[in-house]
Amino acid sequence: MREEDGRSPDIGREAGMAARPRPVLQRAGGPGLSAVDDLVAKLRAMISSEGLRVGDSLPTERELCDRFRASRNTVREAMRILKAYGVVTVRPKVGATIVDDRMERALDLFSFNTLDVSREAFSDIQGFRGLLEVAGIDLILDRIARADIAEMREINDGLRRTESLDEAAEIDFGFHTRLIAVMGNKAILDIYKIMKPVILRIMSRGRNGAVQAIETHADHLGILEALEARDRLAYQYRMRSHLQASVGNFDP
Repeated sequence: MREEDGRSPDIGREAGMAARPRPVLQRAGGPGLSAVDDLVAKLRAMISSEGLRVGDSLPTERELCDRFRASRNTVREAMRILKAYGVVTVRPKVGATIVDDRMERALDLFSFNTLDVSREAFSDIQGFRGLLEVAGIDLILDRIARADIAEMREINDGLRRTESLDEAAEIDFGFHTRLIAVMGNKAILDIYKIMKPVILRIMSRGRNGAVQAIETHADHLGILEALEARDRLAYQYRMRSHLQASVGNFDP
């Protein structure tokens, strides 16, 4: 399928991969799959083989029942799964239409895991951020321009005008998101945004708004100074220290 019109070519394939496990029923179309998972796999294959794209309609519920010899409940459950993963939308009198809301669904699913953050989760998340924001310094220095630094400085100045914990965390995240954007890789930026709920949780854990704003503003200034000076080692030291600053707020 083509991509020049902006539509996603791999919705069917990814939807099938996302289907959740259910009690096993042996079926001719999919050994080891439940009836619902088997139908999800067949719908995935149908979307791919027939070249269906975002905006196209799927067959009606009755047509799907006849075509795949499935019960109405099985069809409805399969469509519910595809809808939950942002692959289709179902509207009364219109039926199922292919969409691409997978990123939004991923954000929703990720946010369920942010009620508590352990020391291990902190290390994993900050370690991942370090791979981007510390180890990625060569790419950052290669691409960053004065306008980028000026915009990051303006974002950081917002920390001087707030004592709200939530707002300080949002500004902190905005600063780092703007840095990630410098890399020019949309996939990396999208993944970073998916992680926003848990990153905000880390940024706000064990602090009050005023303290966070003051400390974070100072950390960011040091990072910006290193970027302006194109001092690779100073940048890596300051960014690594910044990312690990709140480790003591998480239980071992």
